[in-house]
Amino acid sequence: MTRSVDDLPLVRTTTLGEMRIHALEAGLQWLDGGAMFGVVPRPLWQKRIPPDDRNRIPLALRCLLVEAPEALVLVDTGIGNKEDEKFVEVYGVSNAGDPTRLEDAIRAAGHQPADVDIVISTHLHFDHAGGNTVRDSGGAVVPAFPRAEYVVQEGEFEFAHRRNERIRASYLAANFDPVAEAGLWRFVEGNGPITRGVEVIRTPGHTPHHQSVVLRSDGDAACFLADVCPTAAHLPLPWIMGYDLEPLVTLESKRGLWSRAVDEDWLLIFEHDPSIPWGRLDPASDRIQLRSGGPHG
Repeated sequence: MTRSVDDLPLVRTTTLGEMRIHALEAGLQWLDGGAMFGVVPRPLWQKRIPPDDRNRIPLALRCLLVEAPEALVLVDTGIGNKEDEKFVEVYGVSNAGDPTRLEDAIRAAGHQPADVDIVISTHLHFDHAGGNTVRDSGGAVVPAFPRAEYVVQEGEFEFAHRRNERIRASYLAANFDPVAEAGLWRFVEGNGPITRGVEVIRTPGHTPHHQSVVLRSDGDAACFLADVCPTAAHLPLPWIMGYDLEPLVTLESKRGLWSRAVDEDWLLIFEHDPSIPWGRLDPASDRIQLRSGGPHG
């Protein structure tokens, strides 16, 4: 079990049809295990991901770099480095790098951060969109990928500004408003293509406008799940985070995804699993689980 960011490789690479995809290990955070598993009793979930003495479990900050036919696409950006020491301690963040571990991982995958053409935000919570922006030498917060087009559901951007007491700690304006001020957002509504081989699909529940990312190439397909299923331990349909705003909606999002994943033999990519970056569902099993052998390619 991963206990330290040093246990994670910077990058793991596989092929999907004619595309290369890179799981970028952008750091680690520690969150309360009970919150991560909602109504699932601790004796069950701790067998999957053991907690520390503060009841926290390690969670990867895994992003995805996709060498699509017509664009270099980055899916989610981790936490970034704009927050203070108290924030880092509360959430157990380990992501130091140049300027963060995300950029180090992009370089390890054979690219430069400036090469990124498209940044897709599955949603705008701080652990998924924190690296969208960076603090420059003068102290201003600016887009971290200034030549890229940023993509998010329009409803998610609007929802992030509601600032009610239930959600405001998760949505930090410095992670997305500077992108708007720079005119870099491309707002989408619902399902649709982003560039050849890359599409977004709505998977609401965690937030009302959460989206996942589907990749297709040469008859093969993958889905970057984000927080509809943050770890492989969350594969059972009722194993849903306490953080989800609409858990019954999450349930139906997962049900639809698992049906398609089996029918089309999707590679499922987990953003927060501390050990497992990806895998495929076992259609022969009497319960949802990954089959042995891992990804194709």
